[in-house]
Parts: sequence; C-alpha cells; structure tokens
Amino acid sequence: MLRSKDNPGNEDLNRLFRAAWSNHSPRDFQPVLRQSLTYISAYVDGHLIGFVNVAWDGGKHAFLMDTTVHPDHQRCGIGKQLVREAVSLASELGIEWVHVDYKLPFKRFYESCGFQPTNAGLYHLEKRGVTKKDVQKITA
Repeated sequence: MLRSKDNPGNEDLNRLFRAAWSNHSPRDFQPVLRQSLTYISAYVDGHLIGFVNVAWDGGKHAFLMDTTVHPDHQRCGIGKQLVREAVSLASELGIEWVHVDYKLPFKRFYESCGFQPTNAGLYHLEKRGVTKKDVQKITA
C-alpha cells in the first residue's frame, strides 16, 4: 500500500535505510521532509518497506531523493510504483520537470521508469572546503 505525505517517522525510516544501504548512519529526516513537496511511503502489513522523497526548487523542478526499497521486497515493482506515484503527484502539483540522481547503479532502474540521462553539473561544496557553518555566515 502506498501513502503520500504519510510521515513514517525517523525510527522506521532509519530501520528501512539501514536494511537497504550498508553505509547508512542514523539521521533525523524531519527537517528535510518538512521542506519536501511530498513523499511517498510503501507498507506491507503495517511495516515500512519503501520510500521516496520529492524535493523541489519552489518552482517547476522536483527531485526524487532517497528512493529506497527494503531488500526483501526489491525486484517486485515497488520501486517503480513509488517513482510513478511521485511523478504523478508532482505533475498534479504543477511540476514540469522531475530530476533523479543518475549514478551508474541506478541508471537501468530510472531508465525503466522512463527517465533519460542529461548533462547536469555538480559541485560538491564539502570537497571544496565549504562547510555548513560557512554557508550560515554567508546567508546571515
């Protein structure tokens, strides 16, 4: 069962992410979710088994973030259902462009969902020596 804007809470999200991603460190998802356009959660028997966050720029662009499915439920179509629902909701909310992170391990998955690769630029601030503290000083 898919639910939009159903916040599963940090405990369930961290449990899901820990199962799906070997490098996951527990975190507080709430500050990000409060800023999200929407997010979709997938449940089986009341247990969180999938999640996708739809971030946005405040305009016509949205970004699918943290698309995650529990390993016991991968390759069953849940990821595609999450992405399709996210794209559908984004469209209903007036979004014109939906972006995804096209890293090699996810390339086939996102192509199977209808996404196409683009030439996008990326600038990693922390690798350039810019910290959150620096940004806070600039924006204060």
